[in-house]
Amino acid sequence: MNGTENACSLKEQRDRLVTDNLGLVHLCANRFRSRGVEYEELYSAGCIGLVKAAAAFDEERGVKFSTYAVPVILGEIKRVFRDGGTVKVSRSLKELSLRVCREKADFLSQNGREPTVGELAAIVSCSPESVAEALEAAQPCISLTRGDDEEGQQDIPDPFRESDIYESIALRQAMDRLSPDDRRLIFLRYFKALTQSRTAEKLGMSQVQVSRREKKILAALRSELL
Repeated sequence: MNGTENACSLKEQRDRLVTDNLGLVHLCANRFRSRGVEYEELYSAGCIGLVKAAAAFDEERGVKFSTYAVPVILGEIKRVFRDGGTVKVSRSLKELSLRVCREKADFLSQNGREPTVGELAAIVSCSPESVAEALEAAQPCISLTRGDDEEGQQDIPDPFRESDIYESIALRQAMDRLSPDDRRLIFLRYFKALTQSRTAEKLGMSQVQVSRREKKILAALRSELL
C-alpha cells in the first residue's frame, strides 16, 4: 500500500470514528443543558472535540475510543463557557428566574416549607419545565479554571460531575450488549418504572419469570460495571 492509499485509509478510519460516535457528543452536551448556552452551540463545540479526538486517537494505547474522546469533547464544550465568560442567560429567563425566586421565598415564609416545582408553576402561570429551567439558572456557579488564589470567572453551575458521564457511557455500552428482550425488560422496569407485574403483562411473562430474569440481568450488568 503506497502513501496515498495509507492516507485515504487513515482518513476513512477517522471519519468512521466520528460518524459512529456522534452519540457521545449528544451525551456530553446534554449534561450542560439549561446553562445559558444554546444546545446547538454546545453540540457544535462537542463535534469539534470529537473530530480532534478521532485525529489524535491511537488504538495501540489500549483504551476504548469513547474513553479517550469524552475528555476532549468536554474540553471543547467547556471552552464555549470560558470564551464567553460568565454563563449567558436570556433576558426572559432571567426575568422568570427572579420572579420564581421571589415567589419561592414568599411561599416559604407563608407555609414554612419550600414549594414544589408544580406549585411554583401554578403560581407564576408557567409550565413546570420553564420553572425548573428558571430555578436552574438561579443556581450559583463555579469556575472551571479558577485556582485557589484567583477570584476568577464563573462558568458552570454546580453541581457537575464528569464521572456521571463516564458512568452513563459505561451503562449504555453494557445495555447495548444485552439481548433485545433483556434490554426491553430493564427499560420497562427502570426507565418506565413499571412494576414486575405490569412488566410481565407487557412481555407476556409471569411475574416470577420477570423477577428471576431481572436478577440475572442486574447481576450481569453489575459484574461488568464494577
